[in-house]
Amino acid sequence: MKPIRIIFAGVLTALVVGLAPVPASAGLLKFLHRAPATAPAVPAAAGQPIPAQMAMPAVRPTEVAPGKFDFYLMALSWSPGFCDSNPSGKGRKQCAVGAKLGFVLHGLWPQNEHGYPSNCGGSRSVSKTALEETIGVYPAVGLARYEWRKHGTCTGLSPSAYFAAAARAFHAVTIPDAFKAPTSSQTMAPIAIMQAFSKANPGIRPGMMAVACRKGELQEVRLCLTKDLRAYRACNQVMQRSCHASSIQIPAER
Repeated sequence: MKPIRIIFAGVLTALVVGLAPVPASAGLLKFLHRAPATAPAVPAAAGQPIPAQMAMPAVRPTEVAPGKFDFYLMALSWSPGFCDSNPSGKGRKQCAVGAKLGFVLHGLWPQNEHGYPSNCGGSRSVSKTALEETIGVYPAVGLARYEWRKHGTCTGLSPSAYFAAAARAFHAVTIPDAFKAPTSSQTMAPIAIMQAFSKANPGIRPGMMAVACRKGELQEVRLCLTKDLRAYRACNQVMQRSCHASSIQIPAER
């Protein structure tokens, strides 16, 4: 036991006199602060649409305080494609024959570079006054309520301010002519859809958006915006989850 006491005494002496701290190596700091890894995009075979679970895989939600996020992701739902993929009647009003709905707002989602916050608590009720902001923007009041509970509560805004911001962002987008009341279905490559939005909206570039597809049809166009909603911005993780099909169908309005 005596040698052990000697070693311990030596260590204690070193601590008392104050050894200089050993700086962390650059590799260790990089490891401690590195961002979570994301799965690489899986390319599709030429001419084959990506299955829904591969086209836009889910991103794990993160638990953070309301208002703590990096940017907004605005999802524009192509109503005919949504209705084709929901034959059970979900969104019945949106999918009714004669509704003549094209792009509608699915949601304005606070987003992080990796993951996103959701269901952040706080007030989950929405007043009638706040819901007035959703008319002509969301396809149904029920969807607007759901979007507030899941995403709006994480923005740090009140329901009225959140829906006003969503409406402002939605109306700021110019829909390309090819998607204005089409009377027949058409086929386009996802990159061509993004190029059409870029041409109609000079502030949008392909690295700032993604196209979602399901069963070979257009589902959504998703755009990334700064937190103040004054500009579009790059969003690599969102872009990597874009539809990888060589071409997809764009069904006509009902």
